[in-house]
Amino acid sequence: MDILVRTATAAELTQMVALLAEDVLGKTRERYENPLPDSYKRAFQAIDADPNNELLIACQGEEVVGVLQITFTPFLTHQGGWRASIEGVRAKASMRGKGVGSILIKAAVERAKARGCHLVQLTMDKQRADTALPFYRTFGFQATHEGLKLKL
Repeated sequence: MDILVRTATAAELTQMVALLAEDVLGKTRERYENPLPDSYKRAFQAIDADPNNELLIACQGEEVVGVLQITFTPFLTHQGGWRASIEGVRAKASMRGKGVGSILIKAAVERAKARGCHLVQLTMDKQRADTALPFYRTFGFQATHEGLKLKL
């Protein structure tokens, strides 16, 4: 299985949204329709223009089979160190369990190292605890903090 990881372009936006929408949780919060709502296009443009954000895609040929977003943030803590946050990790349903997620996470961690980050963090929905937590632990992630979110 040849999987290439690279930075996404606007041409792949529809395929990325399709991955987000086919997910069990994404079905209730995403709007995969043709044409895509402008909100996705505006978000992609903002991410693409920000040097501290990247959308990484895993491709098998021309097909996008995985996606994640990585954000680099400076903090005053840890002596002014930088962190990388991983969000929105998805693999195409037919490709789950075939290493796509692993390839993406490894690529994101390497990008964080290259940027001089001292920490990589991520959150996962508690509804995914049975599958996501063991998966992330294989890379050395530890559940050291309790996260909270406030929906606006």
